[in-house]
Amino acid sequence: MNSAALSPRRRFGIAPRLALLVLAVTGLVFGLIFLYSYHVARTMILTEVEASARHLAAGEAAEIGGKLMAVEKVAKNVAYSLEASVPGAEALGRLLSLVVERNPEIYGSCVAFAPYAFDPGRRHYAPYAFDQGRQLDVLGGEDYDYFIFDWYQLPQELGRPVWTEPYYDKDGGDIVMSTFAVPFYSAASFGRDFAGVVTADLPLEGLRQAVASIRVYDTGYAFLVSRTGTFITHPDPALVMNESLFSQAEVKNLPWLREIGRDMVRGGSAFVPFADPFSGRPSFLHYAPLPGSGWAIGVVFPEDELMAAIRSLRLRIGLMAGGGLALLILVVVLVARSITGPLRSLSGTALSMSSGDLDLALPALGQGDEVGDLARSLDHMRHALKDYIRDLTETTAAKQRIQSELMIARDIQLGILPKIFPAFPERAEFDIFALIEPAKAVGGDFYTFFFLDERSFCFVIGDVSDKGVPAALFMAVTITLFKAKADIGLDPGVIMALVNEDLAAENENAMFVTVFLGILDTETGVVRYASGGHNPPAVVRADGTVTYLKPTGNPVLGGFSGAAFVTRELTLSPGDKLFTYTDGVTEAMNQRGEIYSEARLAKALAELAGESPEEMSRNVVDRLNVYAEGEDQSDDITILALEFRGGKNHAA
Repeated sequence: MNSAALSPRRRFGIAPRLALLVLAVTGLVFGLIFLYSYHVARTMILTEVEASARHLAAGEAAEIGGKLMAVEKVAKNVAYSLEASVPGAEALGRLLSLVVERNPEIYGSCVAFAPYAFDPGRRHYAPYAFDQGRQLDVLGGEDYDYFIFDWYQLPQELGRPVWTEPYYDKDGGDIVMSTFAVPFYSAASFGRDFAGVVTADLPLEGLRQAVASIRVYDTGYAFLVSRTGTFITHPDPALVMNESLFSQAEVKNLPWLREIGRDMVRGGSAFVPFADPFSGRPSFLHYAPLPGSGWAIGVVFPEDELMAAIRSLRLRIGLMAGGGLALLILVVVLVARSITGPLRSLSGTALSMSSGDLDLALPALGQGDEVGDLARSLDHMRHALKDYIRDLTETTAAKQRIQSELMIARDIQLGILPKIFPAFPERAEFDIFALIEPAKAVGGDFYTFFFLDERSFCFVIGDVSDKGVPAALFMAVTITLFKAKADIGLDPGVIMALVNEDLAAENENAMFVTVFLGILDTETGVVRYASGGHNPPAVVRADGTVTYLKPTGNPVLGGFSGAAFVTRELTLSPGDKLFTYTDGVTEAMNQRGEIYSEARLAKALAELAGESPEEMSRNVVDRLNVYAEGEDQSDDITILALEFRGGKNHAA
């Protein structure tokens, strides 16, 4: 076979074969030179464009950031002044009007007080100045319960200033805006008490005009997105406030656009190739974050407009390469002959190494040139591969041991929680069911329940601020404290305060836990409860009506000592259920970045109202899995559902 394969080549003499070889090699060399030169020129242009893009984005980010910082400074100054002294209603209104009048970048400013913090006779009080300070309104009431809005709850829960997502404020400014909200506090004997939120509203129209004025070649453009990827500005007005990078990625089936959107909302910065989904033209995209707000700016550069100069350069390089090809033929042939033999030997050795024979000795070539260097590099690589394989084997074994230990820790953690259901088959007055699905091997969610006496049944659900083994230990301590502190003579709020004192003491890691605690009277159906920053439970009535308990405004446990907790009451009738959960339920996210939300949960509970606590809980988890569309679980999912079936008094 080999002789037959070689025989046709013998018809050509040495000179033709050498000429063909030289022509092929030199053509390859010049082709590589051409490609390299083109690549270098293209890289230089892209580097210059990237630098220009960074400067452009940085300049716009600095300009927009300056506007945001000016708004932030005003709101913070008002909050500082309120912590020193809260003026009367008239003086406060004049202060807000003056703030808006002297800061034209602010549309409106509001001081939203905590319940009864300004006037003991008024639960809501939020003076709001807007329209350049010419108008003053007082917000708050049943038709405008600002305690549930993001601009109030986020700074309250996080304890720091925040920018909200852009929104259309119908009852406040009646414009599209984003709000910077700063919490302020009043002095108390045990630290500081939350007193309210100072807001400054930034109208987005000015930002849209600033971004629209950016000129990028002939057809390039810039756009802004919020922390959830929603378009704040874009040349296509139909996308603004209606679409996001994620929704466009879903509609147009562009996974790479989803990845870009994720990096942008995480605060990333990059210069990447970009097939513009709106024009269909190959382009480049530079994006960067706007500090402090969580927003990001993107600048799109059309590729054909960038590469106009390089196309001319490519033609000139081709002509030069063709002219020098003939001059290099002889040199290439000689170099090829001197290298081919040693390289063939090294190639055989490398092939044996790739098959796993790392003990094979390399041939002694003896060259002092690059071929010799290559031989020595291959020998060094052979020894390095042997060391790497040995280290990798040891590392893999250690990783398997750690994974085994984590699984043991998970089993120990779940062993602390009640998991035998029905839990009290002999008690016909009520039924209870709970489940937990950690997002990691060891999670931070927990639940527990126990009787305080024959008719008082205590149940607790909570969410530790961290994950992993530290959260599991903090969870175990919290469960132990609740079982130790709970007593029939204590209100839930008092029990929460006692547990908080122990958790806050020597809490060097600054961990905290949100908790909902309830005590059911199994005879009357009355539930006395207290909440420490936990998600509001849902009350599912026997007729299918679903409502959420109003937030108590209490702080989380473990954050600081001296906190007080309010106790409230709820009466369950036979067939009513109390559905408690952690934020892993309502904040479960699908591939478009949309959370499940309390509204979807309420709809699901209404449809499942006739089912038992176990059936209801498992069906909710099934719906969460369907909604997630295969997206990885980002947080622990914990549910505790309680149904009151009627005590002796009801039976009579």
